[in-house]
Amino acid sequence: MHNYFIPLLLIFLIGCSSTNERPEYRERSLAAIYNNAVYNLDRGRLQQAAFEFDEVERQHPYSSWARRSMLMSAYAYYLQNQYDQAISTAQRFISLHPGNKHAVYAYYLIGQSYYERIQDVARDQRITELALESFVEVVRRYPGTDYAKDSQLKIDLTLDHLAGKEMYIGRYYLQKKAFLAAINRFRTVTVDYQTTSHVPEALHRTVEAYLSMGLLEEAYNTASVLGHNFPDSSWYKDSYELIRDNVE
Repeated sequence: MHNYFIPLLLIFLIGCSSTNERPEYRERSLAAIYNNAVYNLDRGRLQQAAFEFDEVERQHPYSSWARRSMLMSAYAYYLQNQYDQAISTAQRFISLHPGNKHAVYAYYLIGQSYYERIQDVARDQRITELALESFVEVVRRYPGTDYAKDSQLKIDLTLDHLAGKEMYIGRYYLQKKAFLAAINRFRTVTVDYQTTSHVPEALHRTVEAYLSMGLLEEAYNTASVLGHNFPDSSWYKDSYELIRDNVE
């Protein structure tokens, strides 16, 4: 699922290659290697394109085309879902050329390479956290750019996903009648992820947990917060009915 906002730098032409095996070293001109890499990229021969972009850097490491090729290589690996290779190549670009005007693209590509591997909330979310950290870095370093705008959108989505993980665990604890553990998870949502779509449910589930523990006042106070902030939410209506049933 390549949800890519990846307007890449440029593409030239000409050359020829067809195998997916890394070519043996053969000294060639910079233009011949680069053009062959682009030729393969244009025709969907992504692995061979990545190898050829790598070859530009290997044979002509001090040229401006070596820097460009490093990013193109990372992009080609990304398109093949070889995300670890894309990340390591982009990170190497940043370490070697931190002030380069295209470093923003390297930072963004790292975030995308994590983002593409986000798994459902039942799984470990370390990749989601890494995606979040990467996109935050783009916004921090390059505010106002198109990359920052798209990164902010991805930040919102990753936060919502991380909140979903807390809700998943909280519901599990609630089902197992581990009410304090459940409340702690729901509190994490309302405090650390308060801009996400999960907050109304988190407040309602907290009401449920307090009522199950016989803590009517705490349940009522939480329901009041829910009603004040989300008066039209179905979760508030559910909480209101729970409170009413426990009072009667």
